[in-house]
Amino acid sequence: MFYGEYSHGIDNKGRLILPARFREVAKENGIERFFVTRGLDKCIFMFAEGEWRLQEARFKNLSFTKGESRSFNRMFFSGAVEVLPDKQGRFIIPQYLKDFAGVKKDAVVIGVSNRIEIWETASWREFFSKSSGEFEKTAENMLDGE
Repeated sequence: MFYGEYSHGIDNKGRLILPARFREVAKENGIERFFVTRGLDKCIFMFAEGEWRLQEARFKNLSFTKGESRSFNRMFFSGAVEVLPDKQGRFIIPQYLKDFAGVKKDAVVIGVSNRIEIWETASWREFFSKSSGEFEKTAENMLDGE
């Protein structure tokens, strides 16, 4: 649903703009609200409300008697906040999430199918540089035999 890579700045009111293509996809699919939270690899995850509800159901069924499950759910859900982009697609990311991901003035917003990720620009470049060299090898390992 969400695809591509876009660079955007944080405005002087602390708002980030949702890329135009993502706004089009949201409009086409009746998506008005999103949820942002701590992601993996030091990025911010952003889910459309329907996808958020699916992830929420999945994660809340993890056993609370297991330490890893409790820790994951605490980090994931305590960081979550609902965002409703304005008519220009701007929304505020809480400071604690920007601090978590190291986002200050510029961000890279990427579509990863069922979610959006928000990265600090240098962190994204470093991740991309490191991962692009392993892309083919990873594909071979993941897709071997399919």
